[in-house]
Amino acid sequence: MDPVLSTLGTWGRVGAGLSQRRDLDADAAALSLGPVGPLSLSRRSQMLKPLVEKRRRDRINRSLEELRLLLLERTRDQNLRNPKLEKAEILEFAVGYLRERSRVEPPVRPRLLISIWVSQPEGPAVPEPSKQAGGCGQCGGGHPSFPPIMAVYRLCVTTGPYLKAGTLDNISVTLVGTCGESPKQRLDRMGRDFTPGSVQKYKVRCSAELGELLLLRLHKERYAFFCKDSWYCSRICVTAPDGSIYHFPCYQWIEGYCTMELRPGTARTICQDSLPLLLDHRKRELQARQECYRWKIYAPGFPRMVDVSSFEEMESDKKFALTKTIPCADQDDSSGNRYLPGFPMKIDIPSLLHMEPNIRYSATKTASLLFNAIPASLGMKLRGLLDRKGSWKKLDDLRNIFCFHKTFTTEYVKEHWHEDRFFGYQYLNGVNPVMLHCISSLPSKLPVTSDMVAPVLGPGTCLQTELERGNIFLADYWILAEAPVHCLNGHQQYVTAPLCLLWLNPQGALMPLAIQLSQTPGPDSPIFLPTDSDWDWVLAKSWVRNSEFLVHENNTHFLCTHLLCEAFAMATLRQLPLCHPIYKLLLPHTRYTLQVNTIARATLLNPEGLVDKVTSIGREGLIYLMRTGLAHFTYTNFCLPDSLRARGVLTIPNYYYRDDGLKIWAAIESFVSEIVGYYYPSDASVQQDSELQAWVGEIFAQAFLSRESSGFPSQLCTPGELVKFLTAIIFNCSAQHAAVNSGQHDFGSWMPNAPSSMRQPPPQTKGTTTLKSYLDTLPEVNVTCNNLLLFWLVSQEPKDQRPLGTYPDEHFTEEAPQRSIAAFQNRLAQISRDIRERNRGLELPYIYLDPPLIENSVSI
Repeated sequence: MDPVLSTLGTWGRVGAGLSQRRDLDADAAALSLGPVGPLSLSRRSQMLKPLVEKRRRDRINRSLEELRLLLLERTRDQNLRNPKLEKAEILEFAVGYLRERSRVEPPVRPRLLISIWVSQPEGPAVPEPSKQAGGCGQCGGGHPSFPPIMAVYRLCVTTGPYLKAGTLDNISVTLVGTCGESPKQRLDRMGRDFTPGSVQKYKVRCSAELGELLLLRLHKERYAFFCKDSWYCSRICVTAPDGSIYHFPCYQWIEGYCTMELRPGTARTICQDSLPLLLDHRKRELQARQECYRWKIYAPGFPRMVDVSSFEEMESDKKFALTKTIPCADQDDSSGNRYLPGFPMKIDIPSLLHMEPNIRYSATKTASLLFNAIPASLGMKLRGLLDRKGSWKKLDDLRNIFCFHKTFTTEYVKEHWHEDRFFGYQYLNGVNPVMLHCISSLPSKLPVTSDMVAPVLGPGTCLQTELERGNIFLADYWILAEAPVHCLNGHQQYVTAPLCLLWLNPQGALMPLAIQLSQTPGPDSPIFLPTDSDWDWVLAKSWVRNSEFLVHENNTHFLCTHLLCEAFAMATLRQLPLCHPIYKLLLPHTRYTLQVNTIARATLLNPEGLVDKVTSIGREGLIYLMRTGLAHFTYTNFCLPDSLRARGVLTIPNYYYRDDGLKIWAAIESFVSEIVGYYYPSDASVQQDSELQAWVGEIFAQAFLSRESSGFPSQLCTPGELVKFLTAIIFNCSAQHAAVNSGQHDFGSWMPNAPSSMRQPPPQTKGTTTLKSYLDTLPEVNVTCNNLLLFWLVSQEPKDQRPLGTYPDEHFTEEAPQRSIAAFQNRLAQISRDIRERNRGLELPYIYLDPPLIENSVSI
């Protein structure tokens, strides 16, 4: 500091004291009390106290008014035009303005000055340090100065343990606090830095403490002649000079040369941020994400999905491109959709070449997927099964398709597939356990009489009695009535829309009572009964199993888990910043979902893809089913407890999907309730979170196409509504997907139990079915093997798994949510023990909702 300014500051303080003394004497004279002397000062000060307080208030008010006018001139904030603005608000504006200025201007180094020389200890003069040496030298001669106090921040940087997670690029950091920001400092130690799985420590020195840390900037820049590479930064822990610890979670791939800003791990909603710096950071982060993750229209009436072409357009060192919604181009004209050697279907290669690094499969998962696919496909190819056309000669030939991929359930299905008891069991605990509805009266389109089913019901009861008791259930495949059909191997395929009536017998088993293979009764649509000839009844059940396959694969599985969960993931990435508590909660449940759906669209849903090669409805039928299914899908269907109640199946015995699912739902709901309660204490905190409202609004618009009749929320008003919505999302991304996906190989490897197509029209008369006509109706050899190969792949979760409740990435750093996570994990562990104990007494164990076997997200 200039000595003149120091002297002026000292005299200013003295002058202010003299001025106050003169004012006091003048006030005393005005009161005719004479000059103020030492003996009467106390008494007279008491008499003058109200006047002194009034003058102090006047000075404060004048200063605040001047401050308001200065801020108005500088910021042009219209709120400052109000002359009756609260004092606290003026001060808050001033603090915010100064903090913003400190962000864009270099901080002033603090200096220690002694201006009262009489208090300086005697001794030899201290030489003045030079500025080049880092001191804070002063102008003028003879005045001593002191070197600045160096604040040291200790950093602990963790690199992810993944393949190629390390980097050779230069990594630098800048710390930004409430009192300023540190100079940009390169992180460098002896030897190689940032190797995969490493935890390395560094120091960042500042001229002064930065106050509360707000941001950490990571700078990734070229090192020497090395090419740019990717770096997976897990987290950075910063210890401040006062011992405070700040955790900065990252858990992202950082590509190219760029600067990334991280916030401390404490989750905050937008309502809890008031600093312009942090609000601006939230805004810029969301803008960048929205430019990267674009919505795409795949087909009319479909949920919107990620546009992978935007990843190709991104420049290597520029993170994102422009935000826009792009209608899907005609994929039939794409030159990239072509056959590859060894694969039986076309693959949309360009869509697989460019994938944003933070959503693509890890190297471990990719290798595991290929290891599962290639040997199985190659084995079938070498045996000629993928190219063989025509009917199966006998049913036993089917046993040798997957001779090396047997499980207890696959062997059980081969032995019991034709039994009525097992047919009914699959409606409760198979791969599509959501079709059954309890009915109190028969629909007019199913004219089943009591005499038809009397032999099955037995004496002492009748159809009407069982209807009144709530023991009659219906599976209605109406959605297939107008589905387009397809050709396979040059032959026309066939589809039906059957109605299947089932009865819960006194032993607690669900038994089929009657099957009608169309939605329109009449002479050409006979009602098949268990008392018909064996092959007639087996064929009727196989038609139902074919309809079950089509509805399950297209709607229950792909639409209601894969596509909806993709929309949830997209909205989360586009509308919630990394520091938002709901982002932290949902991110683990979106892992790999965008990648696996992109693979599915490139291999299954593309023209001449696997769907066109194995199903009787082909790609056009798939689009029809999903469009129709979404148009009728409701919030009640989406929420397990509501769905079970609406379908009237809460009391059916031996319904393990329901029992295990409700336990997991309750565990998720309890966990979510604690998280929401911690960050959203009131209705207002939910309603005022603009980011949260934008998130739910985008889900309503992009996933459910703004259809009010769906019952899905377009806004959230209470913490309870938020808890229910989040619970349903997490359940469907994890447990529901496991229930409808993991058993596909178990229940479908015996092809007659899940035929993907039917080559003959449904029978119009009874008594005509034989074993040969039955085999001629089932899929051909190559169609069967292609479909079973798909079943095998999707049922084998590749490595790099994270079971439900496993959160190795610590996005939550506060103690309260960490306790909630631990309690959630303990509850899931208890559910797992209960399931395994029950399964020991079952003829056919139900394992698909055992928590350790449930993946956190839709990832296969």
